[in-house]
Amino acid sequence: MQKITPFLWFDEKAQEAASFYVNVFSNNPEVASRGGNSKMGKITYYNEPGARASGRQLGSVMTVEFELDGQQFVALNGGPHFKFSGAISFVVNCRSQEEIDYFWEKFSEHGESGQCGWINRDKFGITWQIVPAILEQYLSDPDPEKSKRVMEAMLEMKKIIIEDLRRAHQQE
Repeated sequence: MQKITPFLWFDEKAQEAASFYVNVFSNNPEVASRGGNSKMGKITYYNEPGARASGRQLGSVMTVEFELDGQQFVALNGGPHFKFSGAISFVVNCRSQEEIDYFWEKFSEHGESGQCGWINRDKFGITWQIVPAILEQYLSDPDPEKSKRVMEAMLEMKKIIIEDLRRAHQQE
């Protein structure tokens, strides 16, 4: 069991969201090739005391456990009281442009894309950052001119293009 598990509060689409995320990660060839495990887990349902306390329907889905590339999550159908905010996001570190393209397409569909690799809101309201794994190395380059050029290039992008970052880093 991992020490900290993200717990996501949905109005009433916890199971649909968990299923979508598991499907996205399970169908990514790069995640699958490195043995990344993505799967649905235990589902709990509102019993009488829980339904009464929450105002949710008796027998409706309460929580859904799921795993994305080995990371455990729990989704809760808790009602409309809380909304997701861009103050919390999930970073997907991608090894290739194909992987960036894949996640960008899946999470931006019916959502809202932003600058610098951010999906401001997917179709369930979650914020994602779809970034190349090499980005941190480029931005923390000991040569301040290289890291500055990479930052300037990234700030011009919505979906991040690794080759454009590489060219900025190498000043091509």
